[in-house]
Amino acid sequence: MKGRGIENPAFETPSPNVGRRYLAGPATAGAGAAAFAGPGAEEGPCGWGPFAPRALQLCNNSEGYLAAYSLLAIFQGLVVNGLINISISTIEKRYELNSSLTGLISASYDIAFCVLSLFVSYFGERGHKPRWLAFSAFMLGLGSLVFSLPHFSSEKYQYGGKLEDTCQTAETTFANATCSASTNSSLHNYLYVFILGQLLLGVGGTPLYTLGTAFIDDSVPKHKSSLYIGIGYAMSLLGPAIGYVLGGQLLKVYIDIQIPERQDANYTKVDQDDPRWLGAWWIGFLACFFAIWLLIIPFSCFPKNLPGTAKIQAEKISETHDDGSQIRVQTSNFGQSFKDFPMALMILLRNPVLMSLIIASSTEAVVATGFATFLPKFIENQFGKSSSFSATLGGIVLIPAAALGQVISGVLVSKFKMSCKGIIKFVISTCSVALMLNTVFLFAKCGNEPFAGVSETYNGTGTLYNLTAPCNANCRCLRSMYYPICGRDEVQYFSPCFAGCTSYIFNNMKKTYRNCSCIGKPKREDGSEDFRYEAVPGKCPTKCTFLPLFLAFFFFAVVFTFMAVTPTTVAILRCVPDKQRSFALGVQLLFLRLLGTIPGPVLFGVAIDNSCTLWDINECETKGACWVYDNKRMAYLLMGISAACKIITIIFLVMAVYFYKPPPLTKALPRKTSEKTSAIRT
Repeated sequence: MKGRGIENPAFETPSPNVGRRYLAGPATAGAGAAAFAGPGAEEGPCGWGPFAPRALQLCNNSEGYLAAYSLLAIFQGLVVNGLINISISTIEKRYELNSSLTGLISASYDIAFCVLSLFVSYFGERGHKPRWLAFSAFMLGLGSLVFSLPHFSSEKYQYGGKLEDTCQTAETTFANATCSASTNSSLHNYLYVFILGQLLLGVGGTPLYTLGTAFIDDSVPKHKSSLYIGIGYAMSLLGPAIGYVLGGQLLKVYIDIQIPERQDANYTKVDQDDPRWLGAWWIGFLACFFAIWLLIIPFSCFPKNLPGTAKIQAEKISETHDDGSQIRVQTSNFGQSFKDFPMALMILLRNPVLMSLIIASSTEAVVATGFATFLPKFIENQFGKSSSFSATLGGIVLIPAAALGQVISGVLVSKFKMSCKGIIKFVISTCSVALMLNTVFLFAKCGNEPFAGVSETYNGTGTLYNLTAPCNANCRCLRSMYYPICGRDEVQYFSPCFAGCTSYIFNNMKKTYRNCSCIGKPKREDGSEDFRYEAVPGKCPTKCTFLPLFLAFFFFAVVFTFMAVTPTTVAILRCVPDKQRSFALGVQLLFLRLLGTIPGPVLFGVAIDNSCTLWDINECETKGACWVYDNKRMAYLLMGISAACKIITIIFLVMAVYFYKPPPLTKALPRKTSEKTSAIRT
């Protein structure tokens, strides 16, 4: 068995006569080769019917398909795991949603995936896979367009209303200080448009990672399979990297492109450091709509099978888990009609190795999708960075680490020609290292900066978690107007009004507040009474210096986490009968969504909401987004969820090793041009 590279029959395309390969003996070698003559008849030129230009035939190979697949995977990752994740914070504020609801938006993609994955993988196996991917491109583009529609159908963003940010007397308090039913916003109804966009994206993503992945292995020799699949998966991670960087830059552009000019003296033009600033999150989705639809063209011209597919399939050997199910599956007519669907599903569900690996990969997906969605928000609140910088930084660290892990694992599995059991043991080791690195949350966390009325009182007056104190009781301040300022006492205040500031001046075009009754003496005396009660707009700068340490540990934690992804997929597909490879992918991805990527963002969102200490509550007592979080509580909650999931992953991987029973093998026959068979029990 030397020299055959990685054995990966799990990715082989089912054939009506695939079972003939498993008959040992010279007499069956010719039959095994003949069994693959069928697909060869469907190997055709690259083109559209009779129009097949000679230039297109240069792309009619596995490399050409991999290039098109990689481009579609890049754009799918760019939209679903890049632009959407980086826009979560902005969408929350713009459409008055909390993290639990935005977590539901993220999960909607996986809901559509769950509904369709089994049927697409079961019936699409016998269909024209490249045309399925053309349909995938169409739906991904349409989903991107729908996701951007709320920006065009809603009114222009009003970042301040008639904002009186200083302390006003009772006689001059403004009219909008009372609740009016007519002022209740309907922006949160756009939640359903975002969900619809995600559902369409889920429909488009389903064929990509079931039929698209299977088609890669159909077209390459076994020893190249893991390498090609690893490249495809790595490209799918390049998309989120581009999405994070591109989205971070777009968030520096004002949401309506042009910042409105205000004539009122109480207004100041917002900038990126202003918490009311919202970036142009929608531009990326609109651009991807056009780009993805262009990919319909290359996928529509590929033949059903690339040249050489039949020969490649005839040379592969199975490592199916030996539970006797392969005897029924390898019958020539099994899986030809829908009546075989329940039996085919039950065969997979009764495979203990497969189900152990599926549950292990699902618990890992909880952590991966949770951090992919909320890592920028964690960095923003934990280390006091802007939303655009946090998103860009998260993308720079998270995505390259994930891609590196995919490539390293693919190379190692291929180089050392690991068996199915060896692959599972390799995954156990990578998950164990990732668990240890996960402890970074315990020592690289940051406490909250002093916040009057939240983390400390107003110079000894008032109570915690109450923004109103004797020093601002007569100001009639509104909690719906969050405009943080940093006092000379290095304490943050909810707004100039809650700081008791009654006047302001412009110093070098920067608004500076004076006569603030709630702000104490400066911690660093400079001898000037004039500056004792001043404050400047924005949050107080953080004194936390753990960001580089956190990013370093988190980078390697992500590397080792994603080193398990491709090997786990290879092990899953090796342990099932050949005719059920694509169907096994569908079952895996169904459970991956149900147990992993759907509850993951919701679970992380609930945990983050649970650490909130200051909610946006308007005059009608309606709760909106969270303004301030308890940083230590957030870190501990995310650490607990991540560690628990990784421990469960390791337990089920150990169970998979225990249950795995390789098929009995006899000495392989000498290889000839078309007589490459394996002596596997029939």
